[in-house]
Amino acid sequence: MLKDTEDGAAAAIRLAGGAPLHSTLDGTGPAEWLALDAAVREIAWHRPEHLPGWEHAAPPAADSTRLGESRLALALCHRDGRIRQEAVRQSVRYPGLLPLVVIRCADWVGPVREEARTVLREALDVGSALDLAPLVLRVGRRDRGDFGVDLLGRILRRASRGRLAVLLADPDRVVRRFAYRLAVEGRLLRPSELALAAAGDQDIVVQDLCATAALTALEDEDAYEEVLPPLLSARNPRTRSAGVTALRRAGRSGRAEAFLSDRSALVRACARYVVRQQGADPAVRYRERCTPSDDPELPPGAVIGLAECGNRADAGLLRPLLAHPAAGVRARAVAGLRLLDCADAEQLRPLLDDPAAGVVRETATALLPSAGELPADWLLERTGTDRPPHVRVGAFRLLDARGGTVALRAAVGLFQDPDMELRARAEQAARRWHPPRDGQRADAEVGELLDRSRHLFSDDMLRRLKWEAGVDN
Repeated sequence: MLKDTEDGAAAAIRLAGGAPLHSTLDGTGPAEWLALDAAVREIAWHRPEHLPGWEHAAPPAADSTRLGESRLALALCHRDGRIRQEAVRQSVRYPGLLPLVVIRCADWVGPVREEARTVLREALDVGSALDLAPLVLRVGRRDRGDFGVDLLGRILRRASRGRLAVLLADPDRVVRRFAYRLAVEGRLLRPSELALAAAGDQDIVVQDLCATAALTALEDEDAYEEVLPPLLSARNPRTRSAGVTALRRAGRSGRAEAFLSDRSALVRACARYVVRQQGADPAVRYRERCTPSDDPELPPGAVIGLAECGNRADAGLLRPLLAHPAAGVRARAVAGLRLLDCADAEQLRPLLDDPAAGVVRETATALLPSAGELPADWLLERTGTDRPPHVRVGAFRLLDARGGTVALRAAVGLFQDPDMELRARAEQAARRWHPPRDGQRADAEVGELLDRSRHLFSDDMLRRLKWEAGVDN
């Protein structure tokens, strides 16, 4: 498999020695052909002795020099446009060279480009188009690459659903997008098949395309029973949200209430829209779901959902959830209090020691505006190596947010830390550090800390920082 220009150069040298094309390029992926194309030009500039004897001669004429397939492949990639143009003319004798003709269709030399387009237009059929689609679409990203893509589309619109299926399963997402657009345009897939594709594909473009097409193609109410289940059970939130929104159109708005507690904010928002359209208040549903506070089955999505559509009075329902046994609920309760602007520093502070990393992360985020009110020594204690990594990171985030000498002291203290991630955070924080703009001169400790940080700064930058801090250089 040719992975880069170096591999392509080795393949080009083998071809120049007469090696068969089919054994030299042991794969048919776009990367191989593009690597070979780039490598031949590289060799022509820097190692011309490895190329055939016509390197400095006139281009081989079709009526005088009949090149073999291997050398013709090199000629198709040559840096001399006259050689490439004549090679394109001769390539019609070797169908195996069609991938290189595809590349030449986007050639920077007009005559070469036009010659290649003429050859490709005559040679391309449904079978070869299916084989060449990944390469055509890759070349299509280049300047002047739109010809091949347009021609590919015209040819593949004649392909049957069965033949197009190979592209629908291609690992390259660009190929799948192209194929699904053709399938949707040609109505080759049933709504239920489109729904399954939307739920199963990992590419968001394919998900949106197929989900929209599946819902648009519905003609009768009964078809919803085949389309909605895959959409509503999809792992990706965009597809689930499309299914939830479609519940109203399907006359099944009541089912949207189950998605008010979805893990995705997008799905929750769509569910709230559908619920409101049927005259219900989502906030009431959330309040009912979050009471009592010790419900072990309480979904975290219901907690943050309440904050998303509730009011500050709902903080009274969220505060008891800070002690819920489920870490997800505790984390969403913290996030909800922050969203409602009801995050109390003293109440949230104990959660910086929570065993769950997600809870500590949300707590640190909620406390950032109040970082200056937290005891510096208490935070510094939590950056010690005896604490769990997530606690140390959370405490350091807050120390860094305080700024001033405390932030610099915390960062310098972690320069030799065994935790690589925390050490990197500390170095980044030290690079960002600036003296407080209160007009007061810093004490001698700042100068010492900056000296311990000199490996992060140029001499000029270090002198400037000391000058700004008002300490002696």
